[in-house]
Amino acid sequence: MSDRPARPARSAFRLFRPIATRWMDNDAYGHVNNVHYYSYFDSAVNGLLVEKGLLVIADSPVIGLVVESGCTYFESVAFPEVLEAGIAVAHLGRSSVRYRIGIFKAGADQASAHGHFVHVYVDRATHRPVEIPPATRAMLNELA
Repeated sequence: MSDRPARPARSAFRLFRPIATRWMDNDAYGHVNNVHYYSYFDSAVNGLLVEKGLLVIADSPVIGLVVESGCTYFESVAFPEVLEAGIAVAHLGRSSVRYRIGIFKAGADQASAHGHFVHVYVDRATHRPVEIPPATRAMLNELA
């Protein structure tokens, strides 16, 4: 599998957010099911935006919609492990941002999983693309 991405190190990410695994995240094989990683990605990024005051879930006139996502898995994680989501910005466009997200076991140097997703910023009412708001762009530039 020569096309397989390299397993990223902690140093490849600018910011980390805690992720608590839940009993329901484990599947019949005793590890976190792949579908939950996408939830971790979404929760890490949107939690950051809410925390910074850049997203008010019910009221923001401009919102980011996920238009693409992907994940590569390197090692299993399981409840009750505490995880950390490393966040970095891979590309910042006029109306879109591509995030890189690493899922790490707490304190680990190598990611257990690595993924990405793309937010396209749109007008909440029309769902038409708009420029990333200046305050959001400034924060995203810090993660680039």
